[in-house]
Amino acid sequence: MRTKGPFGLSVPQKFLVHAVLIVLSIPALLPALWMVSTSLRSQDQLTANTGVESGITLATLIPSQPHWENYPKALSTVPFGTYLQNTVSLCVVNVIGAVLSSAIVAYGFSKIEFKGRNVLFVLMIATMALPGQVTMVPVFAIFRWLGWYGTYLPLTVPAFFSAPFFVFLLSQFFKTLPDEISESARVDGAGDWTIFSRIVLPLSKSALATCALFQFLGTWNDFFGPLMYINEPSKYTLGYGLQQFLSSYGSRWGELMAASAVFTVPIIILFFFAQKTFIQGIATTGGKN
Repeated sequence: MRTKGPFGLSVPQKFLVHAVLIVLSIPALLPALWMVSTSLRSQDQLTANTGVESGITLATLIPSQPHWENYPKALSTVPFGTYLQNTVSLCVVNVIGAVLSSAIVAYGFSKIEFKGRNVLFVLMIATMALPGQVTMVPVFAIFRWLGWYGTYLPLTVPAFFSAPFFVFLLSQFFKTLPDEISESARVDGAGDWTIFSRIVLPLSKSALATCALFQFLGTWNDFFGPLMYINEPSKYTLGYGLQQFLSSYGSRWGELMAASAVFTVPIIILFFFAQKTFIQGIATTGGKN
């Protein structure tokens, strides 16, 4: 009798499925492997063999003599610690602001009856269709008029006014929560804020974590925002700092790829630790009452 695995698959079938998935993931992993490989090469090795003319092979991906010194050189060439501190600070502030404000708005749309609710919800969702390039100039003009140019305020304040995608995601999740829970709390004298903070939020940890992860990734990878509003090197973020490294030391590809590899490590670690919560939050937002 064959041993059955998840989804009713036998062990050989499960092995075959994993093998196919690994093969299909190679094109997505190849740029990351090439980045790490380049970060471990000297300038002479990169000049002698780029791997493009001769084709990408296992020999070109694995350097014969890894140059680990590229990593400390890259981190000492630019103030990596300052860039990291600035980026983490922005991520923390934006995650708190976006998740909290979006949760409040989503609760209003999903659990509170008021006139014009559906119209306002559709209008809010419609703003997701506007490309950022359309509103870039007027938004920049407003922030400059407010005197916020050169500060972190344009990069943090908008997060406290909710994000349409997060509002949509959370409102769909809140609709799956039974109304009987809220009604029982109202009978006991609880108001909307008490129900929201003590009942809805604790039951929505997976959805809130999903929004927090999305916001963290967006802020961590943001390049265009700091490019527009930050003009002091001491306030640069990691994404903008890497671009400045490229502008100043564009020929030092080994060190540039080493800095890029370090830049991606926190994202990879965060996703591996939060992947179960992330998948659960995405899956449960599509349910219905």
